[in-house]
Amino acid sequence: MSTVTKKPLPKTLKALVGEHIPTSIRNEKEYDKALKLIGRLLQIPKLTKGQAVYLNTLSDLIHCYEQEHHRIDPSGTTGLDVLKFLMEEHQMSASDLGGLLNTSAGQGSRILNGQRSLTLEHIKILGKHFRISPDVFMD
Repeated sequence: MSTVTKKPLPKTLKALVGEHIPTSIRNEKEYDKALKLIGRLLQIPKLTKGQAVYLNTLSDLIHCYEQEHHRIDPSGTTGLDVLKFLMEEHQMSASDLGGLLNTSAGQGSRILNGQRSLTLEHIKILGKHFRISPDVFMD
C-alpha cells in the first residue's frame, strides 16, 4: 500500500497565488478545491504572514459562495450542533473532545449528548482549536 504525499504549501503569498489564484468560486468543483486547500492550510501549526493572508482571502471567497449556494438557516442551529459538525469534519471522537477540553472522555460524551453544558473555558478552547469565533458555541 503506498501513500500519496502532497508537497508542502508555499510560504509566501506570491508563491501560493502562483499555484492557485484565489478568484470567485463559480461551481462545486472549485468550491471543493478551495475547501481542500483551506484544510491543508489549517494543518500548518504556524502560518507565515503570506499564508495567513491567502487563508483569509480564500475563506472570504468560500463564505461568499456558501452564502449563495449553501445557506443554512441558523435559527435552529445550536452551539452543540456546530461542535458536532466540526468534530465530524475533523474526525474527532468524544474521547478526543475530552482531551482537548482537559477533561475525561466521559465528560466529552456527556457534552455531546447534551447532559453537560460547555463552560466559558471550554468555549474559548474550542474557538482557538477550530480557529473560529468562540461565539458560535454559545446558545
